[in-house]
Amino acid sequence: MFSGSFVALVTPFKDESVDEEGLRRNIRFQIENGTSGLVPCGTTGESPTLSQKEWETVVSITVEEAKGEVPVIAGTGTNSTKKTVEITRRAKELGATAALVVTPYYNRPTQEGLYSHYRSVALETKFPLVLYNVPSRTGVNLLPGTVLRLSQLEEVVAIKEASGNLAQAGEIVNDCGGRLALLSGDDVLTFPLLSLGATGVISVVANLVPGDLSRMIGGFLSGMEEKAKEDHERLLPLCRAMFLETNPIPVKAAMNILKMPAGKPRLPLTEISEKNRHLLIGTLAQYGLIGKDGTKG
Repeated sequence: MFSGSFVALVTPFKDESVDEEGLRRNIRFQIENGTSGLVPCGTTGESPTLSQKEWETVVSITVEEAKGEVPVIAGTGTNSTKKTVEITRRAKELGATAALVVTPYYNRPTQEGLYSHYRSVALETKFPLVLYNVPSRTGVNLLPGTVLRLSQLEEVVAIKEASGNLAQAGEIVNDCGGRLALLSGDDVLTFPLLSLGATGVISVVANLVPGDLSRMIGGFLSGMEEKAKEDHERLLPLCRAMFLETNPIPVKAAMNILKMPAGKPRLPLTEISEKNRHLLIGTLAQYGLIGKDGTKG
């Protein structure tokens, strides 16, 4: 179940509200182009700025549009264990397949605190959990030893690894292989992580090119490593462009350029700078998504 290209869905906005029809269009585009799974309300979905009602709307629409064809991993993590339990239970009630639970941010728990946090969420919800380690965002790193302890829990089924540390990811695969799946949390490192034993990615760039990313990962997992490496190298400039500024600023800008539902990021995130917009347009043109004049063909 936790293998392939999972898209970290953008939450499209229109007139300060969630663009519900736009979200449905984006989800249908993903499923039609071979995406393995949908991840609403993560970092890319601007979860910190969504109200509880908006969060429920986004998760409900995603589950509805998925129609059981692909899994839905709903972002439920907060820096409060009690609140995370409540939101994870709600994701379960809404029909999600699993929950993506980021390490608690700002309060920076110890490794024992991280273990206790996830253990509490697992035991109190009895729902599949995907651990989410992104130290650059949260200020805390979920270490391999703690992941190994957590992998003993039946509910812990996968980890989204976005530490950028290949040695750490390799250690998790070696220690926890067979107990939980490792998913790349950084598009630039997806191919190297696949080489280490990862089974897929939760991807930002898949919002734009789901078919290309699905083919790259599917090719690697089916034994066509050289072709997958070529596909990875072609994708790299586009992947890097998604982080010209804080995610999801660039991917929303790219989607707007491509006439896909996205809208503006919510404050405190702002629209992309003119300098980086110019660089983004050049990358989209180089990839063949738009013409050299910056317009979609």
